[in-house]
Amino acid sequence: MNKSDSILILTSEFPPQPGGIGTHAFHLASTLNQQGYKITVVTDQRSDEGSAESIYDERLPFAVQRIKKRTPRILMYLDRVYKIFKALKEADMVIASGKFSLWVVALCTLFRKRFTLAVVHGTEVNLPSKINRKLVELALNRFDKIVAVSNYTKDLITHLNVEVTVIPNGIVVESWQDTGLSTMDELIGYPKLITVGRVSDRKGQGDVVALLPELLKQFTELHYHCIGIDVEAKPIIEEAKRLGVDEHVSFHGVLSNNELKHCLKQGDIFMMLSKPGKDGDVEGFGIAVLEANAMGIPAIGALGSGVEDAIISGVSGHLISLGNAGALTDAIRDILENEQFYKQEARNWAKAHDWSIIVEQYMLLLP
Repeated sequence: MNKSDSILILTSEFPPQPGGIGTHAFHLASTLNQQGYKITVVTDQRSDEGSAESIYDERLPFAVQRIKKRTPRILMYLDRVYKIFKALKEADMVIASGKFSLWVVALCTLFRKRFTLAVVHGTEVNLPSKINRKLVELALNRFDKIVAVSNYTKDLITHLNVEVTVIPNGIVVESWQDTGLSTMDELIGYPKLITVGRVSDRKGQGDVVALLPELLKQFTELHYHCIGIDVEAKPIIEEAKRLGVDEHVSFHGVLSNNELKHCLKQGDIFMMLSKPGKDGDVEGFGIAVLEANAMGIPAIGALGSGVEDAIISGVSGHLISLGNAGALTDAIRDILENEQFYKQEARNWAKAHDWSIIVEQYMLLLP
């Protein structure tokens, strides 16, 4: 690497708004910047006014260009193409993350060739529209290198016959050590099961609730805590009432970082029974699993999703088949009976995914 090498990162999501793709792009940009690369991020403005993004971007040690929201949307798409093509003039390399990013980079590099690396998370190659899937596949064939964030994601594109390197998602372990201050009440129940993420069919909160009647036969004080955007929680709340388990379920909504850490610290087991959504949305990896692990919380996840790469079954937690109440009961009992072993192994697993390690794998792919 030459210290003057510049990398353009195009991503469909970026903080301060939530989203796994954005979190990944932020840490990739930050750690590559720390390694001496000159980083420029181009991403969409997702708020109406853009003030939150402006304040956030000013604090970053690298440049961020936002594509402003416009109506009709076609104006925003054209602006994106223009800004990317212009930014490519100053970049030595470009990394694309997210569906539209893949399309735009594939288009722009037809006219301005650069080294290109695609990061595939899962949903962008599992779209319900055949036309959109084909466009993504055509775009991927133009990239010099392709990274999948899990073996599950890699399997979604094996039919393309292109070389794919699996580099897992990562976290900054140090940022999950200090719980900070919080005015939240203590969480109730034992064991305390916790899911962090938008309440949705894909994240599997409803699948956990469906198994609570069986779990409560063995763990009478069990309580399930759901943290995250809960605008889709109503059907799950109604189902919990129908099953007679609503007193064992709490929805906490979106929490501050300190509040989230405060809750995770009290948890006994992290739950992520993810499955493909009806719209093709999939769990490519499960960063939230590693964040819980860093705080010593082992996890139980579902087979058949990218969560398989985020958990070592029998070491950092367990993997089970969806809907298998018996397997879930056994997994919970095993973790509780071997608490210290699972806590320590969860921490070790998180440390192995620190971004200081993950970024080195990306750098090996760069020219």
